[in-house]
Amino acid sequence: MGVDRAKLRWNGWGWAARKDEIAERAEVWTWLAAELGMPALLATPGRPLEELNLPDCRLSLQDRVELSGVVGANQVRDNVNERVFHATGRSYHDLLRLRAGDVSSAPDAVIYPRSTAEVLAVLACASRKRMAVVPYGGGTSMVGAVNADRGPFGTVIAVDLSEMDRVIDVNPVSCTATVEAGIYGPALEKALQTKRLTLGHTPTSFEFSTLGGWIAHRGAGQAMHRYGRADDWLISAKLATPRGLLTGGDFPATSAGPRLTDLVIGSEGVFGIVTEATLRVRPLPEVSEYRGYLFRDFESGAAAIRTAMQAGCACAMLRLSDAEETRFQRAFARLNKPFGAIDHVTQRYLKLRGFAGNPCLLIAGFEGDSQTASLARQRFGEIAGRFGVLALGRGAGEDWRKARFQGPYLRDPLLDRGVGVDIIETAASWSRLDAVYKATRTALEEAIREALPRQDACGIVMCHISHAYTDGASLYFTFLFPRRLDGDIEQWRRVKAAATEAILNNGGTLSHHHGVGTEHLPWMEREKGALGLEVLQAIKSAVDPEGILNPGKLVP
Repeated sequence: MGVDRAKLRWNGWGWAARKDEIAERAEVWTWLAAELGMPALLATPGRPLEELNLPDCRLSLQDRVELSGVVGANQVRDNVNERVFHATGRSYHDLLRLRAGDVSSAPDAVIYPRSTAEVLAVLACASRKRMAVVPYGGGTSMVGAVNADRGPFGTVIAVDLSEMDRVIDVNPVSCTATVEAGIYGPALEKALQTKRLTLGHTPTSFEFSTLGGWIAHRGAGQAMHRYGRADDWLISAKLATPRGLLTGGDFPATSAGPRLTDLVIGSEGVFGIVTEATLRVRPLPEVSEYRGYLFRDFESGAAAIRTAMQAGCACAMLRLSDAEETRFQRAFARLNKPFGAIDHVTQRYLKLRGFAGNPCLLIAGFEGDSQTASLARQRFGEIAGRFGVLALGRGAGEDWRKARFQGPYLRDPLLDRGVGVDIIETAASWSRLDAVYKATRTALEEAIREALPRQDACGIVMCHISHAYTDGASLYFTFLFPRRLDGDIEQWRRVKAAATEAILNNGGTLSHHHGVGTEHLPWMEREKGALGLEVLQAIKSAVDPEGILNPGKLVP
C-alpha cells in the first residue's frame, strides 16, 4: 500500500502528524479576523473519533463469509477506523459532517481486492446479494463522489483499490505504461522516473489521490498544457462491472466505432471499477522552470493566456490569479516575512510602473528539453509584453511550486476557528469567460453576505484561471467566510446553489475537473439534457442492471 492510512487524518486533510505552524501564530488569526470583519475567531474543534456514534454493521455473517471466500478473511474489514475513513470524501460539506460527528454514511465493511479477478467476483457477489458498492481510491473527492451512500440497499461496502498498485509494464519504445488503478501519485511518478519517463499529472491532491480516481473523475493536473488531462493520456482501461469486464484496445487511434474507453473517463464508479489502465507517458523533462509575471488587471492577463494558447505557445502551465487572490496571497505571505526596506522600494517601483492598483499574478511553467522550454519562455514573454506585463523572474514561480500541494492543509486550521473555506470550479469559452467570472463572483459575494452570522462580517472571494485551451479556460474560485455555527451546512448549500446557478446561467459547465458526485447531481439535467441522461441511464442499466454501483452519483 502506497500510503499508510493509519497516519492520515480521518476528518481532515493529509498526515495527522503534520505540524500546524499557522495554528500557533496568533497574528495570523488576528489578521484573518480583521479580513473577515470579525472581532475574533472562535475555537470550533471537531468531535474526537471516540465520541462518534457509528451505525451498526449490516453485513450479514453469510455475506461476510462469501466475500471472504473471494478476497480472504483479512481483506474484509469492518473496524471503526476503516468504516469512518471510508465514510466520505474531502469536500467542505464532507468535512462539516465529519467534524460534527456525522458518520451515518459509513460503509458496513471495506473490501480490499488484490486483482481484477477479485474485483469482478466481489461485484458479482454484491449484485446477486443486492449490496451497494462504492469504489474507493484515495478518497480525495471534492464533490461527494466517494461518499458511502447505501441508496435503496440494505448493505453498502466500499471496495478499496489501494492494494492494487503494481506497475505492470513500462514500454519506453511506445512511451506507454500499464498500471493498476490503486497506485498513488507519488509512487507512480517514482516508478516512471526510474525509467526517465513521467505522466506529468500533478493535481493539488497529488500526494493522496490515485490513478483510478484521476480517470474516474476526468482529472486535470497543474501542468496540463504540456501533459494533457485524463482524456489525453488514457489509452485504455479495464473496467470491472457486475456483468463482466469491459475493455478497450490499446491502439494509438482507431475508427472502429465509439471508443469504449470513453465510457470510463468521468464515470465516477457508476458504470464499474477501474482496475488497470494503459497510459501515454513522456520523457522526463530536462528543464522544469516556473516564473512569475504581473499584469495590471485580470482582463489583460486572461487576454495574454488566450493569445498564447491560440498561438500554440508550448507552456506547461499558465495560472492567473485575479486581483483579490493576488492581494490576499501577498498579504498572507507578508505575515511570514516582515515588511522591510526592500519591500518599500519594490512598492515604489510597482507604483512607478503602473502596478499599484489591482495587479494580478500569473505563474507560468516551461518544461521539456532545454530548447523547447527556452523557446516557450521567450514566446510567452513576447506575447505577455503586448499586454503590459512585468516579469518577476523565477523567485515567484519557485515559491508557488514549493507550496503547490499545501493549500488543502489550510482548511483544517480554518475550520478549527469557525472559518468556512470552499471551492467551486468551472470552464467556459473565451467569449463567455468574463461573464461567467463576473456573475459567479457576484453571486458568491451576495450569497455569502446574506448567510453571514453577523451583519458587520464579510467574506473573501478569490479566483484564478487554472487551465486554458484554444477555445476557453477554467475558472477556480476559492471563498472564505465566517461560519454560521447554528446552521453551517444550510449556509453552504445556499452559497453553493447561488454560484452554480450563476455558472450555468452564463454558459459555464458544472465542473471542469472535480466531477459531479452528489454535490452537482441536482443540476445534471441542465448540463446534459433529458435525452443525455437517458443515454447515461441506459449504459448504467446495461453494465449494472441491479444499480449497485455508487448509488446517488452522476446519474439521478
